[in-house]
Amino acid sequence: SNLLTSIIIITMKTAIFASLLAAVSAFAPASQKVAQTTSLSAFEEELGVQPPLGLWDPFGLLNGADQERFERLRYVEIKHGRICMLGVVGYLVNKAGIYLPGDISYGTSFESLGSGWDASFAVPVAGALQVLAFVGALELAFMKDATGENEFVGDFRNGFIDFGWDSFDAETQMAKRAIELNQGRAAQMGMLGLMVHDKLGNVDTLLPPF
Repeated sequence: SNLLTSIIIITMKTAIFASLLAAVSAFAPASQKVAQTTSLSAFEEELGVQPPLGLWDPFGLLNGADQERFERLRYVEIKHGRICMLGVVGYLVNKAGIYLPGDISYGTSFESLGSGWDASFAVPVAGALQVLAFVGALELAFMKDATGENEFVGDFRNGFIDFGWDSFDAETQMAKRAIELNQGRAAQMGMLGLMVHDKLGNVDTLLPPF
């Protein structure tokens, strides 16, 4: 039980770290633009390259990159941003004492798990396997361009769910995509901060009283 739970925790931390590396490639102080390579200059008009930071690639992830490489990194950034947005909300909801009804596995209720790192290590094997199965199903069947109809990186509508997206004009669509991208970047940093301070034991001093 402890081994499986530890594997899941390590996977989560690795995913968040990878998302931060992907996200950091999209930021840059404007003063560094002079030093940008020809490859980097090709991406200066991409979504997410915006004031006051512009384009930033301190790890050289885009050195010699083509459009396909850029879109792969953008896909990873959007994906982990979405995961962390859900993660931050889930963390705060549990901290507020709100849990799903019922049991995560026989004899273990969601409410009994607590929150943060303690909750992660308290998940029994059966519950952890359910989480892995659910995430795997999303990854393999839904959270991807399954039909080839995507209009941009991260478009997972697959001709099924729209929520009025096509009713927006092009400018509004770009604005909403930029909002999601920036909220995802903030959530990645927020999730990392919550994890660190939870482990340090002082996360409650950073949150408002629930």
